[in-house]
Amino acid sequence: MMRRTALVSLCSALATTWLAVHVAAAPAKALPSLTFTTLDGKTIESADLKGKVVVLDFWASWCIPCRKSFPEIDRLSKDFASKGVTVIAVNVDEQRKNADAFLSQYPHQVTVAFDSKGVSAKAFDLQGMPSSLIIDRGGVVRFTHMGYTDKTIAQFRTEIAQLLTEAQ
Repeated sequence: MMRRTALVSLCSALATTWLAVHVAAAPAKALPSLTFTTLDGKTIESADLKGKVVVLDFWASWCIPCRKSFPEIDRLSKDFASKGVTVIAVNVDEQRKNADAFLSQYPHQVTVAFDSKGVSAKAFDLQGMPSSLIIDRGGVVRFTHMGYTDKTIAQFRTEIAQLLTEAQ
């Protein structure tokens, strides 16, 4: 009985760890045609992002790991802005007031966009929050991440640096 309990505990821990740090080199998939509306009411078309390295970070106010990842995404945005990297934090809350309450607790400079209907999340078949996509200058999703740990942002930095060194 003790062996079974230990085995179940081990399997559970491994599954949880996999989910928390699921990272994949994404199969080459072009960025679909999407429109994002930002916090200040501006519109961003996915076609406008071509030629830039882009991080799309999907988050929600109810997402516990997002409380840790959002400030780090904001810092990442600041750190790479001068290198031409565009970071967009895409909120998927159904009600904007929930996102606004979250944002009031986390000062930020990163561009925030809203997707209350989940159109972009569905386009990328996202399975959990937070989820992030790192897109190359050609508009191809090169890396996907689901979940967040203390090592996630370091991985983002490595992948962004790789994309910045690739020829345009």
